[in-house]
Amino acid sequence: MVAIDVNEQSRPSGTWVSKLTGATGPLIGLLLLCLFLTFSTDAFLSVRNGLNILDQITVLGIMAVGMTFVILIGGIDLSVGSVLALAMMVMGWTANVAGLPLGLGIVAALVASLISGLIVGIMVTWFRVPAFIATLAMMSAARGVANMITDGQQIVGFPDWFMMLAIDRHFGILTATVFLMLAVVAAAWIFLHFRAEGRMLYAVGGNPEVARLAGMNVQLVTILVYMASAVLAGLAGIVLAARLDSVQPSSGFGYELDTIAAVVIGGTSLSGGAGGIGGTLIGVLIIGVLRNGLNLLNVSPFLQQVIIGVVIVLAVGAETIRKRRAA
Repeated sequence: MVAIDVNEQSRPSGTWVSKLTGATGPLIGLLLLCLFLTFSTDAFLSVRNGLNILDQITVLGIMAVGMTFVILIGGIDLSVGSVLALAMMVMGWTANVAGLPLGLGIVAALVASLISGLIVGIMVTWFRVPAFIATLAMMSAARGVANMITDGQQIVGFPDWFMMLAIDRHFGILTATVFLMLAVVAAAWIFLHFRAEGRMLYAVGGNPEVARLAGMNVQLVTILVYMASAVLAGLAGIVLAARLDSVQPSSGFGYELDTIAAVVIGGTSLSGGAGGIGGTLIGVLIIGVLRNGLNLLNVSPFLQQVIIGVVIVLAVGAETIRKRRAA
């Protein structure tokens, strides 16, 4: 039996900032971005705009937690946007077409997401399909099923209490959907830092064979990670439905790219074994603040895509340089 210390891989070192987030560089980048937008726009530095940014990143933030798990084990998940749409349509059909209580519709949506993740995990582990191909296939299949459920038509109208989850500000500050995102982020951070199961993700991502020899069930960990990613994508779809008060099969196009970008910008290595939830949250905030600031500056949406693409390249480049210096 080979011994492996997963605690060392998952424990950030350095300042209290790096211990908390594991991503000092991205945090500095976020602060500089906020400083620039504060002086270049009149409306950025305000409580109302800050709360607006938090509302806008809820969907991305929840999805990014699942993607962090996947990338930590050295995988990738291109299906999250389609799974989000599938969950939305299952919930909408169950509640508005079948006439069942919305609570059952939410459960059905999460179960559909769970099955999607299970299928991907089985393809990756049992059938040795590369994660890129397996999730690409699920991206197409889930989107197709989402369209088949209502023949491509949207479903509009949910109970008032459901819509108020994304509108009503508790304590006059945060909506229930923002609280949900923060709860998911906090739970994931605690899981990765204080649970042996969480530290297994770092071990599997660092070296799957060594992790297997150390007694870890690498296949089971991989399957559970893809299931978690899919369920969180489904949960994000429910949050998006509450914000829009409608569901449509075209929802979630391109979300997988934003989700991967947030995780990579936050410092999680695409090769696996390094990174964390704190950095992912910062990456989500960077994308949210950047989009918000570009809108305030009246930058074209097409140019925004170019700018975000450049930011992703710079983030990956910085990570590569950091690794070379550390080697």
